[in-house]
Amino acid sequence: MLKEFREFAVKGNLVDMAVAFILGAAFGKIVTSLVENVLMPPIGLLIGKADFANRFVSLNGQHYDTLAAAKAAGAATLNYGLFINAIIDFVIVAFVLFLVVKSFNKLRREEAPVVEATKECPFCLTKVALKATRCPACTSELEAA
Repeated sequence: MLKEFREFAVKGNLVDMAVAFILGAAFGKIVTSLVENVLMPPIGLLIGKADFANRFVSLNGQHYDTLAAAKAAGAATLNYGLFINAIIDFVIVAFVLFLVVKSFNKLRREEAPVVEATKECPFCLTKVALKATRCPACTSELEAA
């Protein structure tokens, strides 16, 4: 059983999947950093000089200046700013994965076999259209395709 597990674990597909998972996790961190540190601060500035991650609604009716202050007070909050950040993260990752899969499929796409639209005249060996019933070079009668 240990031998079977080892054979399973070292198969190419499993190793490829593990590498892809690790790279995907690292890419997710990069995208999260991009959203939190590059994209959202200008958007927060546009909506009123606020840190977008600190956009929340306190459910107990009290006002807190920051999300950290609300959590420290034990208040229940709806963190819609963090939710919007997560949606933007997802959209960016989904778009990049779409581009990767699209380019991968383009590479994998097999060329359709080229079907010749001509045949050879059996008498003079001239190329003739498939639907032709007479050779234009020697005027021999040809079999219908």
